[in-house]
Amino acid sequence: MAVTPYELARIAAVAADSKKAEDIVVLDLSGLSDVCDYFFICTAGNPRQLDAVVEEIEEKIKENTGINALSHEGRAGASWVLLDFGSLVVHAFLPEARDYYRLEHLWGDAPHVDVLAAD
Repeated sequence: MAVTPYELARIAAVAADSKKAEDIVVLDLSGLSDVCDYFFICTAGNPRQLDAVVEEIEEKIKENTGINALSHEGRAGASWVLLDFGSLVVHAFLPEARDYYRLEHLWGDAPHVDVLAAD
């Protein structure tokens, strides 16, 4: 079963939302970057929630698509966790790290995609 990058982003968003992640943003980088098609960005309120959000995203993508992250960076007490699924790169932050790195501003030309909107 082929899964589109949009479908991966949607699964990640639903998973993160189920763990009460905040400020969920999906940026369409397909016309701007050769690295990936979408950036998924969210914020968790504390390290325990951050771990729960990341675990839920990994679990739901695996469960629904059979796809594992190619790599992940920043576990165990980190303020920023990155999951690389190839066409989708997930960035989960604690609030201070998100404010500091401001990925939405660095990729300001990228269209925002509302993957949580009702179909």
